Formats: sequence, structure tokens, C-alpha cells
Amino acid sequence: MFIPKSHRIAVFKYLFSEGVLVVKKDTVSSTHPHIEGPTNLEVLMLVKSLQSRGYVRVTFNWQYNYVYLTPEGIEYLRTYLALPAEVVPATHRKVTGRPEGRERDDEKFAGEGRAAFRGGNDREYRGRSGGFGRGGGL
Repeated sequence: MFIPKSHRIAVFKYLFSEGVLVVKKDTVSSTHPHIEGPTNLEVLMLVKSLQSRGYVRVTFNWQYNYVYLTPEGIEYLRTYLALPAEVVPATHRKVTGRPEGRERDDEKFAGEGRAAFRGGNDREYRGRSGGFGRGGGL
């Protein structure tokens, strides 16, 4: 299938920047929901080509292809798109601004928890007598 170079580059840029890609198995759809330009069929065919060369790993579930870049695929796309070695996909970036441990609100977690799930303080809601199951019947 002939795919215009501009569409191929758009798909490769998106895949490299995110590191992952989701493609619905829908060959009739006119556009891909996340990528401007190529049709869904073109994206499917590019993923198929990259998978056969071992550049991506594809998991198929419920009519969706979940595409993950492999290390070889990162190197291939880096050379194809002429990107420097410092640029990495979003899935390979280190998170820097994340705190080590979040401070917990002691008032929120103090006590015995939710009484309705511990068997107390809910007797006014469910009367002591009545009902048919579990020994409370007639």
C-alpha cells in the first residue's frame, strides 16, 4: 500500500514522542483520532510493517491494537526522523518532580474506618428484626 511520506512521518513522530500508540481495527474510518492526516488503515499498515521488522510490540485486545516501541524501534525512528540521542519517548523519560512520599491527613485516616463496613453504627438503617434471609426471618 502506498502511504504518502507526510503521513508516514506524522505517524512516526507521534509514535516516537509518546512511545505507545492505540489503533482501532477499523479500516473504513477516514482519520485516526490522535494523528492528523493519515487514515486509520494507513496507521494499521505502518504498524504492521514496523511489527514485522521487530521495531514495535503489538497487543491486540477487543478490536484495538496497543503498540509499544522496542529499543530497536527507538533507534530506527531516531535515525529515520533525524533526532538527537537526547530525545527519548515519553514512556522512557524519568519523572523528576514527583515527591517521595505524600503527607497523609491524620484526621482522614484516624479511627476505625467506615462503620458501615465494620458492622457497627448501621443498626438504625437495617433494623434488628425482619427479613427472610440469614436467620432473621419469620
